[in-house]
Amino acid sequence: MQPEVTSRDRWLALAILAAVLALAYLLLVHPWWTAPMLETNARIEGLRERDLRARTGLQQAPEVRERLEAARAAAGSAPGFMAEGNVQLATSALVQRLEQAVSQASPGNRSCAISNRQPMNDTREQRFPRATVQVRLTCGNAELAAVLHSLESGSPRLFVDNLNVLAQRYQFGGNQGSSGGGVDASFDLYGYLQPIPAAVAGDAR
Repeated sequence: MQPEVTSRDRWLALAILAAVLALAYLLLVHPWWTAPMLETNARIEGLRERDLRARTGLQQAPEVRERLEAARAAAGSAPGFMAEGNVQLATSALVQRLEQAVSQASPGNRSCAISNRQPMNDTREQRFPRATVQVRLTCGNAELAAVLHSLESGSPRLFVDNLNVLAQRYQFGGNQGSSGGGVDASFDLYGYLQPIPAAVAGDAR
């Protein structure tokens, strides 16, 4: 006589079967089939996104190139950076610019003269390299104002910082054009070079 199978036995058997099937899935199906498929789908989705970004970039390339050319043209018509390739050459250009400004303000140095010009070496790595010269002038008030205006209003763009002015009691020889007495002025004259290519490439990344 066969034992009677109860409803509880049936449910227990089904639960055991479900547990066996779940264990078989976790041990056999998931690691060998499901997981690789999920990983492959994720990689495909990533490649699709990269392809979309690449296509978008290619479509925008003409517009970006046009804007870049416009920016270069604008920079060429009114350059803000010094054109020299390194700080040493830029420092020499600063000195020449200073001498020219002083000569224009006081031809023959009759009422304005350069007492000292000392290059400053800055070894710090910067995105925009800077050339600096420490300057000391002996000038009349009007001539000093003319020199500073000439330095800061020209092209490329130069800057005057740490300006110190002391009144002096003296007269220039043949002081034609000198007005309002004389001053002893010291300041830092500096300008910026074009960005370092490596820094620009790093920003692009």
